Amino acid sequence: MRTRLARSVTTLAAAVALVAPSAPSASGEQARTRPDPGGLRAGLLRVVAAGAPGAFAVIRDHAHPGLDRSLAVGEADLDGTAMRADARFRVGSNTKMFTAVIVMRLAEQGLLDLDRPLRHYLPAGTLPDSWPITARQVLEHRAGLYDHVNDLLEQSGEETTAVFEARIRDRVYAPRDLVALSVKHGPQYAPGSAYAYSNTGFVLLALAAEHLTGRPYAELLREGIVRPLGLRRTSFTVPAKRIAGRHITGYLTNDDPREPLLDSTEQTASWIWSAGAVVSSAGDLDRFLTALLAGRAGGLVSDASLRQLERALPTGVPRIGYGLGLRQISLTCGPVFGHGGIVQGYQSQAFATPDGRRTVVVFANASNNGAVTQALMDLLEPAFCGGAHPATPRHAPTGRTHALVAVEDSRI
Repeated sequence: MRTRLARSVTTLAAAVALVAPSAPSASGEQARTRPDPGGLRAGLLRVVAAGAPGAFAVIRDHAHPGLDRSLAVGEADLDGTAMRADARFRVGSNTKMFTAVIVMRLAEQGLLDLDRPLRHYLPAGTLPDSWPITARQVLEHRAGLYDHVNDLLEQSGEETTAVFEARIRDRVYAPRDLVALSVKHGPQYAPGSAYAYSNTGFVLLALAAEHLTGRPYAELLREGIVRPLGLRRTSFTVPAKRIAGRHITGYLTNDDPREPLLDSTEQTASWIWSAGAVVSSAGDLDRFLTALLAGRAGGLVSDASLRQLERALPTGVPRIGYGLGLRQISLTCGPVFGHGGIVQGYQSQAFATPDGRRTVVVFANASNNGAVTQALMDLLEPAFCGGAHPATPRHAPTGRTHALVAVEDSRI
């Protein structure tokens, strides 16, 4: 039976809520707890048993390198290549962290006021003149923007894989056309009054960055973040469909689980653009998060900007907050900051301790599968908090979900 997108939202929202099974400690001692290798390996095997060809977990502890861990199970492709934790993959909505850094730097330079209507920083006609939404509200997913992804992916009566082939794999969308899909639905609520995840907002932020600087988003990303940090496996090549170099093959789960997985590696990613089209690796995500949160490599943003990024507001899901392009999850041993991403064929979660000293990246090469999502997120507890943590409740739905994008990332 097909599962509608709205039901998918509820399912994966519940899954994320289960990442923090009990009230967290206020001690913030994650960097001094030992990862639980047995729990991590068992968790990775659960990810594969749930339907992913392979999975990995990479832990980097910059205060205590002896605690570093890299575990991989299963296959990087269905030809039998073993999963590798150093290969490239589509990071989905983890892209939003990169976009947020670009926006905060513009604010630091005085080119953009986070609390002034965003339309002042966009090409004329991008947003209606009457819309007061600000960059801050967009970064917080509190702008009341309809998510254009709904119109692209929600096709009544069509299979997930059919929608992918017809609307995603080869189509090239202009960013302003994505915004227009959202605008035609009008405001969804008064700006600032509620939380509702919208990919459209991060498309708008990149359009503003391009308009203010006269430079394309890919160049701003490359010159401002990728090159200074030496992120050799990170790129933004929309609308090129291929992933260069050693990479992991991504698989889209059919709505009928009896059907084979669909290789969805090659796609333009233009439909998600600056909200989810970055390709990277676990090592590069570690370097990025460490530079952002610990101020290494000169720091990506000022201390004042970082405090704003981390100021998480409630999302309606217990122990899950969202700041300015950063998600906060309160684990049993304290809060962690980062993001997650699910895009056709790929799922990942990239988080770090508040001081940036320990980072964790977990990954699976299958999407459209709620059981894989739950099992992958369960890995954050043993990675950050070690073996002394309660069992995660298992009462959330764990079936496949009819969603091509990271519904988890695009909704909560």
